[in-house]
Amino acid sequence: MAHTPETKLAVRNAYVFDKLDIGTAAMRNDVSRGTAQRWKSEDKAKGDDWDRARSASSLSTNDTRMVAEIVLADFMVAYQATMQMLNEAENILAPDRVDLISKMSNAFTQTMSSVAKAAPDLGRYAVASEILRDLSRFTSEEYPQHLDAILEILEPFAIKVANKYNT
Repeated sequence: MAHTPETKLAVRNAYVFDKLDIGTAAMRNDVSRGTAQRWKSEDKAKGDDWDRARSASSLSTNDTRMVAEIVLADFMVAYQATMQMLNEAENILAPDRVDLISKMSNAFTQTMSSVAKAAPDLGRYAVASEILRDLSRFTSEEYPQHLDAILEILEPFAIKVANKYNT
């Protein structure tokens, strides 16, 4: 018995998105298990891997945000350590230092862009946090007499920022 393309799509959607096993997805759409299995195999040979699509659809927004948080946290640790090493290294010539800092800046921008796409609030939070750290560092270097006051303000403000972005 020939089935319509819509029926095949309904079986695929039941398998991929509803997470039904192939037999249940087939039965729900009045298709034999063998036919559904054949469609699945044929589609895989054509590049449409139902199992891969099923795995990808399992990633919820929360899972995506969690992955973005891990990537961002790991990157920020590496970024800060590398920038500190660059700033403390005495054997790096100025032009080389500028080149390395430029590369770090590009890596930061690309990472923030990727995180912002995966978890928009998290990307904004990361930028806000970096600005707060920069302000703290700037104050300690340029206006050390005001450091206690700025820290007194920044600590509760950082909590407000974190709450705003649900982190």
